[in-house]
Amino acid sequence: MNAEIGYFISKKFWGKGLATKAVKKMTEYAFENFDIVRIVAGVFDFNKSSMKVLEKNGYYLEFIRKNAVIKNGKIIDDYI
Repeated sequence: MNAEIGYFISKKFWGKGLATKAVKKMTEYAFENFDIVRIVAGVFDFNKSSMKVLEKNGYYLEFIRKNAVIKNGKIIDDYI
């Protein structure tokens, strides 16, 4: 079974390591408490900080969905 993780950190809390810690705890919790084999996350192409959060927690880029998302009227890629 797969699971998906997503998160949002208010701009005033950026750069404090909160997202990294939260993803770590939620990843551990999910694997310990649910019958899953993988967790998937999607990141907008411009959000390099979020990509780093996931990489620090053992996630890796599997593929890029080109022109998959409309954000603020702009078509962008979705990194999975």
